Amino acid sequence: MIYLIFIYFCISFLGISHMALTRKNPVHGVLWLLLLFLHVAVVYLFLNAEFLGMVQVIVYAGAILVMFLFTIFFLDIKIMPKERRIAKLWEGRLVIGLSFLAVMVLVFSSISPTYKGKHTISYVESVGNTRIIGEILFNEYGLGVLLLGLILLVPMISVVILGRRKA
Repeated sequence: MIYLIFIYFCISFLGISHMALTRKNPVHGVLWLLLLFLHVAVVYLFLNAEFLGMVQVIVYAGAILVMFLFTIFFLDIKIMPKERRIAKLWEGRLVIGLSFLAVMVLVFSSISPTYKGKHTISYVESVGNTRIIGEILFNEYGLGVLLLGLILLVPMISVVILGRRKA
């Protein structure tokens, strides 16, 4: 029974993503995106990654979605023009689909059933998920986390500049 619930959440990603991308009203698209983020958080809970599930809700469903809504309201976007919607551009969908397929083939071809690294299941259970994630993010990927903060700063500055031009 639990597998059926897990399969529902995984398959519903496709439908919810389609609904988020094809809405005429951008606010409706963001609300569908909220539902998608909540579904992802539930899948994290199924995978025993409680910390990631809570971070998903707090960061993505909270902060990132508020930033999207702020951008939409700040730029006063009512309805996406027909020629600008991604759902009508078959070339874009084809490129995205083929890119996604290539990435999935590369990812699944590189998976090996045996893992011989430091972070085995028994080590993670003894130390804890949160500590392992913190060690990996700030010790091994500290520069990446810092660059991610800078990358997220750029859209906020862009929205302010675009909003000032309209006023």
